[in-house]
Amino acid sequence: MVVEFSGGKIIVTQFELVVRLAGEHHVTMQAQTDAVSLLGRGANVIAVNGAESKWSIKLDNPEQLQAIADQLCIAIQ
Repeated sequence: MVVEFSGGKIIVTQFELVVRLAGEHHVTMQAQTDAVSLLGRGANVIAVNGAESKWSIKLDNPEQLQAIADQLCIAIQ
């Protein structure tokens, strides 16, 4: 599944999440599902905290976050 947001695209499968940021630098960030946390309550943030990586990205709206939660089978905190 692909979720488009103002910063680029998020590609979501059952096992991983890939964020491709728009712009001339072609930044791509990837994470396995077990490293992903979804923060709701107005924050609309994907947070990744893995063994060797830590990053987060803010989405445009709660619907995007919910679509990702549904695909990954992760509860929004």
